[in-house]
Amino acid sequence: MEEIQVDTRPNQKWYTLAAADVTRALNSDAREGLSQSEAERRLAKIGANQLAANKRKPLFTVLLDQFKDFMVLILFVATLISYFLGEYLDAITIIAIIFINGVLGFIQEAKAERSLQALKDLASPMARVMRDGQLFLIPASRLVPGDLVLLEAGDRVPADLRLFSANRLEIEESALTGESVPVSKTAGALSAVSDDAVPLGDQKNLAFMGTMVTGGTGQGLVVSTGMDTEIGKIAHMMNQAEIAETPLQIRLEQMGKILVVVAVLLTLVVIGAGVWHGHELFTMFLAGVSLAVAAIPEGLPAIVTVALALGVQRMIRRNAIVRKLPSVETLGCASVICSDKTGTLTQNKMTVTHIWHSNTTYQVTGSGYEPHGAFLLQGKQIAPDRDQALVQLLQIAQRCNNAQLSCEEEKARRLLGMGKAVKRWQVVGDPTEGALKVLAAKGLGFDPETGKGRQEGVRVDELPFDSDRKMMSVVEQKSDGSYVLLAKGAAEALLSRCSHIMWNGQVQPLSATMRHRILDQTEEMAAQALRVLGFAYKPLQGYRRGQSAEIKESDLIFVG
Repeated sequence: MEEIQVDTRPNQKWYTLAAADVTRALNSDAREGLSQSEAERRLAKIGANQLAANKRKPLFTVLLDQFKDFMVLILFVATLISYFLGEYLDAITIIAIIFINGVLGFIQEAKAERSLQALKDLASPMARVMRDGQLFLIPASRLVPGDLVLLEAGDRVPADLRLFSANRLEIEESALTGESVPVSKTAGALSAVSDDAVPLGDQKNLAFMGTMVTGGTGQGLVVSTGMDTEIGKIAHMMNQAEIAETPLQIRLEQMGKILVVVAVLLTLVVIGAGVWHGHELFTMFLAGVSLAVAAIPEGLPAIVTVALALGVQRMIRRNAIVRKLPSVETLGCASVICSDKTGTLTQNKMTVTHIWHSNTTYQVTGSGYEPHGAFLLQGKQIAPDRDQALVQLLQIAQRCNNAQLSCEEEKARRLLGMGKAVKRWQVVGDPTEGALKVLAAKGLGFDPETGKGRQEGVRVDELPFDSDRKMMSVVEQKSDGSYVLLAKGAAEALLSRCSHIMWNGQVQPLSATMRHRILDQTEEMAAQALRVLGFAYKPLQGYRRGQSAEIKESDLIFVG
């Protein structure tokens, strides 16, 4: 049987090729994917879709490594000398110190290795793939070039894909690019303006392994797996990185050499002076060696190890995994951190801090995705349900939203030895919508068991956000059968579509004076480096699904 040729060159510019050319190069099918037999053949030839890791050291080797330090070797010599001199108590004490020092380092390194492996197991992704025209859910490690993969919100991209369809598909790529804002993906081929490669962040028709789908759906063919992916290239560089000694290790080794030289010189001086004054050579030799052993600080390695272990425990409480004890000291030596973009230094989490409506400004406390916080008015806490306009704004934030807020027990904490398991809040979707979902949970309540807040209607239509309208709207049907449109978006764009305003709980015409007041408030918030969003709604009369966005999103009632 003639072997099918597949183009799997890692440096192929897949983003420049049309969908048909990619399909032809990979000998695949854009509708039915590969056959099971062909996928198995490619898996056997190319290998699993996994990142190669450095070979793990046996535990015995890890234990031996704890005793290779220069100061520890000096202590071994001091132990032997103490033993031959009859100082058995000193010899036992030094050996005990060496043993405790080695065991502490061994336990920390072994625990860190187990923790890292546990985290890898927790992060093991699955992939939805079409084979022989049927949909399968398989481990991502079994993907091969040419597989047709389906993506939706909440998925972690299992391999590098050339996208063939992208329905409002957005992918968060901060792990690769440092950019915290999700990237809108397209399916068309990109034209290369020169021979230079298009930067990673601009390859809009590719989805990269390890990134997170925050919204929309899409599908594409696998073009790279394992170490040939973009994240695989990073893993390769990490595996090839040279292990350098830390500043503390270098100083301890230098001090150990100085102590050896000083001890030898001191021994010679004592022996020479004693013999010069008529004492026996053997007696003075014993005295000189005893003095040299006493000059070696046998407690120093243990003290250093204990101090570093305490530092490791403090870092564990902040969810940081430290594989080797000396790494704690290297972090303390860092004086400058160079970064090319703010996304590299942030957690990619946004929080709503201010709400304005009816000339009233609320402050919202809390941070991250935990839905616990208070609404403050002039420094005093108020109950949100006492303000009708505030409740209306929170309802729009909750329901005109595609993000999902969930709470789960953080299993990794137990594996990392961080004490009892805790509840961890997370958002699947766009970070901006996630912040609004958390805001609504703070004001309207949230049930972590069902993963839902208070809901008052059923969504029947959605007008997704686009760069022209700069807003998003949803249509809901209430329990009484009526319809309402809920909208959010850029304040200026939203305001231009409003004819009324909710002011002090009453709906009234939106005057020119009020428009200017709203725009002034928008500029004031923007000057504080806040991302500003407007919220509006509109009761619909005779709703029809086929109506255009211009008709639906007109004559809105501005809320805040």
